[in-house]
Amino acid sequence: MPYIVPQKDMLFTLEHVANLSQVFAELNIDLDAETVAGVLDEAAKLNQDIVAPTNRTGDLQPSYLKDGKVITSPGFKEAFQAYTQGGWQGLSHPEEVGGQGLPKLLATACSEMLNSSNLSFALCTLLTDGAIEALLTAGSDEMKQQYIPRMISGEWTGSMNLTEPQAGSDLALVRSRAEPQADGSYKVFGTKIFITYGDHDLADNIVHLVLARTPTAPEGIKGISLFVVPKILVNADGSLGAPNDVACLSLEHKLGIKASPTAVLQFGDHGGATGYLVGEENRGLEYMFIMMNAARFSVGIQGLAVMETAYQMARDYAAERLQSRPVDGSAREAVAIIHHPDVKRMLLTMKATIEGCRAMSYYTAGLSDIAHHHADAATREAALAQYEFMVPLVKGFNTEQSVDITSVGVQIHGGMGFIEETGAAQFHRDSRILPIYEGTTAIQANDLIGRKTLRDGGAVALAFADQIDATAAELAGHDALKSMVQPLSDANHAYRNVVAHVLAHTKTNPNNVFAGSVLYLKLAGMLMAGWHSARAALAAQSLLSSGTDVAFLQGKIGTAQFYMQHVLPQTGALAKAILDGGEAVAGFDVALF
Repeated sequence: MPYIVPQKDMLFTLEHVANLSQVFAELNIDLDAETVAGVLDEAAKLNQDIVAPTNRTGDLQPSYLKDGKVITSPGFKEAFQAYTQGGWQGLSHPEEVGGQGLPKLLATACSEMLNSSNLSFALCTLLTDGAIEALLTAGSDEMKQQYIPRMISGEWTGSMNLTEPQAGSDLALVRSRAEPQADGSYKVFGTKIFITYGDHDLADNIVHLVLARTPTAPEGIKGISLFVVPKILVNADGSLGAPNDVACLSLEHKLGIKASPTAVLQFGDHGGATGYLVGEENRGLEYMFIMMNAARFSVGIQGLAVMETAYQMARDYAAERLQSRPVDGSAREAVAIIHHPDVKRMLLTMKATIEGCRAMSYYTAGLSDIAHHHADAATREAALAQYEFMVPLVKGFNTEQSVDITSVGVQIHGGMGFIEETGAAQFHRDSRILPIYEGTTAIQANDLIGRKTLRDGGAVALAFADQIDATAAELAGHDALKSMVQPLSDANHAYRNVVAHVLAHTKTNPNNVFAGSVLYLKLAGMLMAGWHSARAALAAQSLLSSGTDVAFLQGKIGTAQFYMQHVLPQTGALAKAILDGGEAVAGFDVALF
């Protein structure tokens, strides 16, 4: 069953939840609704017609290593060429380096399409985007001119090289070394693992961004520098020269995203790989976090995207699969399982979660645009604080939900879902890496507590709670939406209690608080998705009087009502576990495991 881009819901969410027109007006962006719809339409054609057909093929015929070179799955080269030649790699990058300079808000919707079409394929573009962001921020003018336009054009791609066999999330343990040379370059030595698209045949060159230590570097994270290490050396005139001392030793055999080549790379086995320092020495982790933070939001969009595809497959299967008579006796023969109450509940769980996560994610993308481009400094600062608070929620909540929702998709298929030929299992397998990528959910949750809640005394966290109360008051003004008020208010109350708990006890009893950190992230993500679902319902209710798209608008309201009644009540249980259950974890003796 082919993936169909949900353009109507995307456009509705952009306009009525992410406030696209308002954001564009405030930033003086000259794009009207017709142009935005046109961009989404072109992106939909590319992804439905060219990228999506490669998804199943890539799972069945993964990338492989032959004679030291990676061969990608059938159709990937053609899809990559169509993607880059269409200008999609540079959609939101600055025009001065070859991009189109369009807002992140619009690019996010296009990114969702790409990742729904083929998660394995989209990872190459994600890493390239991150490398571009890092070089835009910390690279010299020469580096920017030499590398970024060619990455945007698709001639070259980018990769991120952090992890080593002994250094996973704790990058203080990085051992790769970089020795300075007389000409200002460095010789880089070391082994990097789990390098997504660390080698492939889609482009002529790969711009590796590598963390390593110089001989005089201090110990720990303060002694890490960032280097550009191209797979093929680049001549002064920009042409490609000799191969660099970088070798792909192997590819990982993975649970999912099998078409994405996850490489073990060896730098410097034959005298040292030539590298060039990015920015200042010993500030590499700071620069790499630019790339990581961009990637964290993008991985959250991947979680949303894979949920959407799994939902479409489950919905279409449920509409066709005949089994059992209705429990209410309304038919004497077997009916499509979509009519059975529990299947409807599962499909609504999928649909409501997706629409809530989409609304939350697009709203967050709009905050990023304001934070980076608004004319008023105070407005930029406020939007940046809100965006930074939301990133661990978009990344952590979306990806955790993607595992659950794709599992529900398998369940709806029944036994057929467990059989690989139907394709439902692939989405579940593919989704499982997402809560691990770019910092596990626990790392996102620790960030939510340490950097995002405590640093300002909960000001941003509680400002969101105030906005949610205001939305609840708006709901109370509509008879058709009053049933949403109590669930939203109860969830917000639970959230406020947890924020107060974090503020009061993190310093005095950190083990107790961090035992509930992931639960706090899930609660906050669940609430934010519910809040924006409520805002979508308010917008839909106001548009119903127009008499157009009535079925779609009623669907938006009904889906939001389901979220309030079936999903948001879980926040109460999460809050109780956080407030009362920390000691059960913190006080348990590890010798008893």
